[in-house]
Amino acid sequence: MNTQDFNYPIPFTKLSGTGNDFIIIDHRVPFIAEADQPDFARLVCRRRFSLGADGLILIENSPAADFRWQFYNGDGSRAEMCGNGARCAARFAYEKNIALATMRFETDAGEIEAFILNGSADLVKIRLTAPEDLRLNIPLTIGRREQTLHFINTGVPHTVVVVNDAAMAPVADWGREVRFHEAFQPAGTNANFTQVLANDTLMVRTYERGVEGETMACGTGAVASALVAALLEQANPPVTVITSGGEQLKIHFSLQGEGNERELDLAAGIFLEGPAHSVYQGEMGPDALLE
Repeated sequence: MNTQDFNYPIPFTKLSGTGNDFIIIDHRVPFIAEADQPDFARLVCRRRFSLGADGLILIENSPAADFRWQFYNGDGSRAEMCGNGARCAARFAYEKNIALATMRFETDAGEIEAFILNGSADLVKIRLTAPEDLRLNIPLTIGRREQTLHFINTGVPHTVVVVNDAAMAPVADWGREVRFHEAFQPAGTNANFTQVLANDTLMVRTYERGVEGETMACGTGAVASALVAALLEQANPPVTVITSGGEQLKIHFSLQGEGNERELDLAAGIFLEGPAHSVYQGEMGPDALLE
């Protein structure tokens, strides 16, 4: 990538969704070659050396929806979906007059619907694609102890470990072990450590694939945790998730059946609601891309 070829300064917006932060760039007039986008993402997402973020979102034109995105994790890897990123992208698109308050956009996981819930755009609700590959009660040895894990793909792959005290869970060590476990290869998985609280509320800490560490929140991980808790009869919708950053997400969905027959009503949809904060706008110069 020849960073000198870019037309500086490059405008960007920094947004945060419950502690997940993203650099968002209007890329409807493309200037970053697709082959260069992973390196571009990796460089600008470095904390202390560049802008710093959990991910990069490029907003592009779409012939089928209001827009499409190119989403990259902080290490430059591509992600199919990101719930908090989707809410931030929706706010960005609304405030830049790219889309109306009800919008659709394309991701690698499929088309996402988003809804701006108030005029200031700081509360956004998205409808996710239908989850896939549900597997409950997977016995695995993690941290030299027999654990029961649950797996579901909510746009990206997630495992859920129900723990007694999320604050004490060894997220870094166990999360890395789960993320790279042979049971979830070749794609790997995110790892969620979920504590069931009263009143259909969960505390969730997530080790994120691509960030390779704990993040302050993970939208698709919150959804995975809520769906698993409901299927295990430990919570009922709507489920509130308290994130590592202390903010709250609400997951709306419906169930069918009782007991062992309990299942998700996919026709009713699965929705993720929460805050999306526009932190600042800026312009990056060539030093943001120095190795």
